[in-house]
Formats: sequence, structure tokens, C-alpha cells
Amino acid sequence: MTNAMVRTQPSRVRAHRPPIAPATAAGIRASQWQRSWGGTRPERSASARLDGNVAPTRARRSSALADHERPLRPKRGTTVHGAPANAGHRVLAPDDAEVEAYLEVALDAPPPERSAQDRPGAGAPGSPQVIEPDTVIVLDFGSQFAQLIARRVRELHVYSELLPHDTPWAEIERRRPTAIILSGGPSSVYDDDAPRPDPGIWSGRIPVLGICYGAQLMARELGGDVLPVARREYGPATVTITADDSLFTGLERQQPVWMSHGDSITRLPAGFRATAQTDSTPYAGLVDPERGLYGIQFHPEVAHTPCGRDVLRNFVLGIAGARATWTPASFIESTVAAIKARVEAHARGTGSDGKVICALSGGVDSAVAAALVHRAVGDRLTCIYVDHGLMRKRESELLRVTFEQNLGMRLVMVDARQRFLARLAGVEDPEEKRRIIGDAFIRVFEEEAARIGRIDFLTQGTLYPDVIESTAPETKAAQKIKTHHNVGGLPADLRFQLIEPLRYLFKDEVRAVGLELGLPEVMVNRQPFPGPGLAIRIIGEVTAERLDTLREADWIVIDEIKAAGLYRSVWQSFAILTPVRSVGVMGDGRTYANVVAIRAVTSEDGMTADWAKLPYDVLGKISSRIVNEVPGVNRVVYDISSKPPATIEWE
Repeated sequence: MTNAMVRTQPSRVRAHRPPIAPATAAGIRASQWQRSWGGTRPERSASARLDGNVAPTRARRSSALADHERPLRPKRGTTVHGAPANAGHRVLAPDDAEVEAYLEVALDAPPPERSAQDRPGAGAPGSPQVIEPDTVIVLDFGSQFAQLIARRVRELHVYSELLPHDTPWAEIERRRPTAIILSGGPSSVYDDDAPRPDPGIWSGRIPVLGICYGAQLMARELGGDVLPVARREYGPATVTITADDSLFTGLERQQPVWMSHGDSITRLPAGFRATAQTDSTPYAGLVDPERGLYGIQFHPEVAHTPCGRDVLRNFVLGIAGARATWTPASFIESTVAAIKARVEAHARGTGSDGKVICALSGGVDSAVAAALVHRAVGDRLTCIYVDHGLMRKRESELLRVTFEQNLGMRLVMVDARQRFLARLAGVEDPEEKRRIIGDAFIRVFEEEAARIGRIDFLTQGTLYPDVIESTAPETKAAQKIKTHHNVGGLPADLRFQLIEPLRYLFKDEVRAVGLELGLPEVMVNRQPFPGPGLAIRIIGEVTAERLDTLREADWIVIDEIKAAGLYRSVWQSFAILTPVRSVGVMGDGRTYANVVAIRAVTSEDGMTADWAKLPYDVLGKISSRIVNEVPGVNRVVYDISSKPPATIEWE
């Protein structure tokens, strides 16, 4: 198959489209991203304003990591803090996920049903015809950068899915992909137990790009040789383009790239030719144009390969001819249509009212999920917000105004502040705090949900990283949500189905969809916040007085970081009320008052993090304001610990 030929797929015929030159594409991608997915790139990296010290993103932190050195992850079945989590819903980050974990326990019912219709473009029976977006399948061979590849493709406004490496060819074809990308991985292709894909991907019917291990796999599976090399390449390298290749259209002959491999291709399979090399790697690029098979030994998805996005653009938009139609507006249109048709079909088939329930935590995930579902089903949706008194300043009121007044949604706000404080009285252990808050949430939610009557659907803000984790090879057997049957409340025979409208979105895509739906920027772009709220940012006992102290200090931290234009540059920034008191002098008198700690970190996804190098003048303003404006505080300290070894939250 040559690049000039018409490529035929099931139900599709599309002519080859020429690659976009990088100079032209740079302007296109900047303007298109602003018009569609939210105005800024999805990376969360420190800006130059952080005293010029750019904190490493997840990819950047990997400068000392080979593919076989995986980042630390919480053990499956536990939260990031070590507490048990539901078997089928891995709690990755301390935001909406913990509230959803409480919710799953609260619903005393058989395991809920998930729907394949939550996939973008997959409409329910009887739903309006929706144009399915072009899809790029990324097969995951264990690379720490696999999710990043999928995100880079979506930055091109092309939908991508990350699937296990051994996904059957029939399942891949069912998704009708425009292209396939093979990720890197920690294995050696010549090992007996090396992960391999279904051989159907080599058929030449769909363009394939192999990255690092994926390129080596392509070469070996098709008759070439791959061997360990004496001089491994881990880190920066210079690749020289040695032959014409559509993959490198518009690029200079020499390019700085990022390498991470100990094996190399030593002989090409029949039909392939070399297209790039480095001093140590003779086949840093390879292609079989007749079958549309491309391989590169470097990582185009990481920030240390400046031309990487151009390479991916040439492959996805040029060679594969994918249409750049993946936008927040198109996602909303298809998702709303599918949810509406599904709920209406269920109501007709069961004679029910098609009631939908959603627990709002104040976080962006549940907020966007609720707004999407409300646009589809209107007053059939009831949102429940349990105000436990542990939120940040003005957040509960913002939620009420947004959902009740601005969006006209049916919202039940439960004032349970005294109930939670009474349960937390005298408790200092952080895990006991979490247990109490979770249990109290369950009880309150049960009481409110029981008043609604029969529930047909439960809306959850599950995100794509959760889905990826739950479908990894080692966790395939545990994809059902675990429910506990030792709590009362709802009828024992209750059955409900899940609506997970964000199930195939990354966090930054969720934010873009939220803005498109009209949610306020302050809610959509807020930093992650733990489910137990300020209770785990108070070290020691939680009291109303200590909550007020922390709430005011935290407000000042956020206010000054926003004023400095740094809010979007840090992953999280907040105050911690320590159990320590210190001696101070205020006016002419001696004080003995509380110590507040400030925590600000940069991160790509919360799994690893570095402390943010905030400018001294910003830290000085924060300290001065807290000491002068918050009663009972006379000292402020700054936490400069990274994760690992520390965690982002103190408890």
C-alpha cells in the first residue's frame, strides 16, 4: 500500500491526505486548541514565572528512568492513602473519586450495569444518527508514556483509545480505527514471555506506527532481528533523517530526540527500508510504505523530543488521513444524544420514570458529569450535595448558585455540618477521620436517596485513567463495582445502571467540556481537592474553630497564587493547620499561636509531584497576610518535599 493509494476500511473509503508542514501546523494547533479544547495545552507544568525553574512533568521526571522503571502507583484495591477501595473502581486521586467510593458503598444493591454506549459516538438504539469520530488505537505494551501518547493524539483533535496489547484483532476492527500506534514497553522482544499483539495488525489494512519497543516488535515479528546492544541509549540523542519518509515531512535533517532503550534493531525485515539513525542506532526509523508500517526508536510523545508532535501529526493527519473533528462541542452533542435515547428507552421498556441520581462533591468531575446528564434528561436528574462543613471558603455557595440558579437543576443540598463535626469530635487519626467521614456520607446519602424513590440510573464522574487501569491485563478480572450489603437504606432488590459520560475523557478534556457547557471557570479549573475536605488538612482534632482558621488561611494562599498568575501552573496549592504552636512577638506582646504550613506542587497527573518553586515575594505576601489576617496564627512555613517520598496531602 503506497501513500498515494486510496485506503479502504470497513464502511469507509478515504483518500490519502498530505502531511501538514510544522511551520503551518504550529499556528493551526495553537488557534484550534484555544477554540476547542479550552485555550491552553493539557500539560500542567510550571511556568517561567516560577523563578525560571520549570518543575518536571511526569514525562520530564523520567530523565533518569528507563522504560522498565515504572513510576510508583498505589496498590490496586487501596486508595492513595492506603484505605480499602472498591475492587472495580480504583481511586487514583483525592478528588471526586473518594466521594464516588462512598457513594458506591451507600447503594446497597447488586453490581450496577455499565453501558458501552458511554463510548463517544456509540448511540443507544433509536438515538439520532451521530457521526462517529475517527479513532486512533494505542496498544499499551507497558510503557510509562502510554497514556501520554493517547493524549498527544487527542491534542490533534483526533479521538484515541488506549487498549491492552493483546486486544484481539476482531475487537480492534470493531472500533474501525483510522490508525494504530504501538507504545514502548519494559520487555525485550526476544524474550519468550514478551508481550505481542494480534498478528492481524500487520495486515497492511490500517497504518501502524511502532514506538521504541513497538518498532522493535514490528521488526522482529515480520522477520528482522533485534538484539541487546553494548551502548544503550537512555536520554537525549540526535537523530539524523537519512531518507524521504512521510513521517518526517517538514522536519530538519537532524533532530534532538529522547531515547530509552537497551535493545536495537540489527536487521530490517523484507520490504522495509531505513529512514533515520543515531550514532548508536542504525535503524532509528524504518518504513514499509506498501503496508503502511512505520517505526521509530525514539519517543515522540515526550517533551524532550521537540519534533515529536510534528511526527505524530504527520502520521495521524497525513499518513492515516484522520479527520480533526474531536472537540468539546462534538463530544457534548454525541454524548447528550446517547444519554437521552438510553434513558428514554429504559423508561419505555420498564414503565419507570427514568430517574437519574448524581452525588455532587464540589469537584469538577461530578459537576461536568451532572451538567451533561442534565442537558440530556432535564428534571429526571436529581443531584445531591452533602455539605459536611469541610469545604473551602465559599465553595458550597458557588455550587448552589451554579447548579440551582444558573443551570436550573434539581438540587438537594443537605446541611450535615453539625452531624459530621459531632462524629469527628476528639478524633486525631487520619484514617479514622476518613472512615468516619465516609460512613457519615453514606448514611446521609441513603436517607436522601430513599426520599427520591426508585432510581434507574446513577451518574458518576469516572475518567479515562480509571478505565485504563481497570482494563489493564492484571486487573481484567476485577471490573465490577463492589457494593456492601451490610448497610441499610435502599430496597434490597434495587437495580440501577451507571451513566459515566466522562468515561473516555482525560482530566483536561473534562475541564474543556465543562467550560463549553457553561460551568464557571472558577469551578472547572479548580485544583484537586480531597473527598474528606479540610479534615485531612487539619493535623489533629477537627473543630469548628480550627476549620475557620484553616479556611481563612487557605483562602489567602489561593488568592495570592491567583494574583501572581500562577494558579494554572501548579497542580495543587493549599494550607495545612499543623498541631504545632510557636512563640512569636506581635506588637509589644509575646504570642504562642498556631503554625500554618503551605503546600504547592507541580505535577502532570498527581501520581508524582515536585514542590513548586514559588517566587519569594509571593511566599512573603502569603505569610504576611496569614499572620496579620488570620487570628491565632503567628508563623508560616513552606513544604519543599516531593512525591515520592512524601505524598501531596499531609494526611
